[in-house]
Amino acid sequence: MENLNQIESEILNKIKSAKDRSAYDLIKTQIFGKKGIITELFKKISDLEQSERKEYASRLNSLKTKVTDILEKKLTDFDQSEINKKLKNEKIDVTLPGRTYFTGKIHPVSQVIDEVTSIFSEIGFAVEEGPDVENEYYNFSALNTPENHPARDMHDTFYLNHSRDLLLRTHTSPVQIRTMLKGKPPFKIIAPGRTYRHDSDQTHSPMFHQLEGLHIDQNVNMGHLKGCLYYFVKKFFEVEKVKIRFRPSHFPFTEPSAEVDIGYKIQDGKIKIGEGDKWLEILGCGMVHPNVLKNVKVNPKKYQGYAFGVGIDRLAMLKYGINDLRAFFESDIRWLEFYGFDPLDVPTNYRGLSR
Repeated sequence: MENLNQIESEILNKIKSAKDRSAYDLIKTQIFGKKGIITELFKKISDLEQSERKEYASRLNSLKTKVTDILEKKLTDFDQSEINKKLKNEKIDVTLPGRTYFTGKIHPVSQVIDEVTSIFSEIGFAVEEGPDVENEYYNFSALNTPENHPARDMHDTFYLNHSRDLLLRTHTSPVQIRTMLKGKPPFKIIAPGRTYRHDSDQTHSPMFHQLEGLHIDQNVNMGHLKGCLYYFVKKFFEVEKVKIRFRPSHFPFTEPSAEVDIGYKIQDGKIKIGEGDKWLEILGCGMVHPNVLKNVKVNPKKYQGYAFGVGIDRLAMLKYGINDLRAFFESDIRWLEFYGFDPLDVPTNYRGLSR
């Protein structure tokens, strides 16, 4: 377990050393940025023994709160100092119009990726990434997609040359192939990232975000898949009870395959996830096809597993009441001010995902 007392001392010394706003911003990023000190500490929670997690998380949350309070006070001091300088050296023309000031916010897509990563890390999934530009083998052939499958058609896929060798990936499933080719089972990963398809309307975009999950081991079955997805839906939508049903479907890379629906009802004009007499499709899943395992040199007689794919943008729309996908990519700062999230509030299962 990390020596949090020593880390706290080092962080406080860093903050104390900040002499101006520029140094303050740099130190703040070093502490709470994407690869900041405290951010990295939260990522290590899933690596701890179950008996150690609660105490460690509690101490880490206390440290985060303390550091956040000190940073806010430091920022207030800098702002007040700056105001005092201006009052001393400048005359203010009160007839000039004011300027709208926006604080920085985390985009809902980034927020949901952090939330989903936090959930799956709790049950042992690691995060893998891959290139946006793929070749046809990784994107289709290795995933057991037939040569004449509609998904390969020019109307659905962005090809980058006339020979159709290179394309913008249509899903993040190629990351599964790359991961299995470079290692040996068991595999337990999620792969969030950008994907691309010919589609554009209120609920579709040519570029969107998707998350794939993969768990390969001995004796993995549909029961494990159902338990995993039930846990995910319950945690993500932050509800105690949830209805889930699996409908038979077809995907080239899984057999059997299923679409997953969750129960919901309309309450006060809003969708309430959990229970109700209505059903909403949220993802596709199934047991990994033996041909896919053969393509990555994994013995399908010894190993088996499940895979699932879900649209991150769709999850964000459902959870946060966003009704038009196109707004995600319009760079409207007013929209982000309304739907965005506090950059210092890292999602965790212990404190709540969407605080």
